Amino acid sequence: MQKPTQIYGIRAIIEAINAGEAIDKIFIQKGLKGDLSKELEGLIRKNGINASYVPPEKLYKLTKNNHQGVIANISPITFYELETLVEKVIENKEAPLFLLLDQLSDVRNFGAIIRTAECTGVDGIIIQKKGAAPVTADTIKTSAGAAFKVPIAKVDHIKDAVYYLQASGISVTVATEKTNDTIYDVSFKKPSAIVMGSEDKGVSPSVIKAADHTAKLPLLGEIESLNVSVACGVFLYEVVRQRMD
Repeated sequence: MQKPTQIYGIRAIIEAINAGEAIDKIFIQKGLKGDLSKELEGLIRKNGINASYVPPEKLYKLTKNNHQGVIANISPITFYELETLVEKVIENKEAPLFLLLDQLSDVRNFGAIIRTAECTGVDGIIIQKKGAAPVTADTIKTSAGAAFKVPIAKVDHIKDAVYYLQASGISVTVATEKTNDTIYDVSFKKPSAIVMGSEDKGVSPSVIKAADHTAKLPLLGEIESLNVSVACGVFLYEVVRQRMD
């Protein structure tokens, strides 16, 4: 059953955090004061939760309920710990395939990527806790329900996930235009992970530097880039093609 995607009220959100709910983002009214709000802010810092300070008008657009100056978006899915996900997959599959999304911010792109990932046999998706697109109702809808089928893990930093995957015997390839190698120069028959970047900035330089391989898609037209969900689909189906040969 899909969980509710929004809660409001300071005490309710404090209780949700303490109960371990998967909170994607908290919206806090600017200038909010009081002991409870201080307690909430402390929990946000302690748990590394993504939060924004917004004017009252923003909160009233999000809900007509008595929000007490705070609204939280709750993920409709349960997230995995990276170590648990990777260990489980490695135990059960000879050549696992992981997908890392570095600061992808558009929920519909996220949903489309999850849908393609499910269709191409991706064993797990890894996103960053802060700055990543949340799993919302729009994400679920765009994914055609695949968000309930593909395990998703959240990490503090994508680079740390890259190092952990490499230590687990998984080769990491970054999709970037800043390389001479194309997607067809990389072998994906071994245990692999692919890193896709944000819509505007691509993959961060530190992640590119940490990767085993970099690869780009050959673009024959005048437009310099593809939509990230389309590019991701091409990468994933190249993995499928190689593994079917």
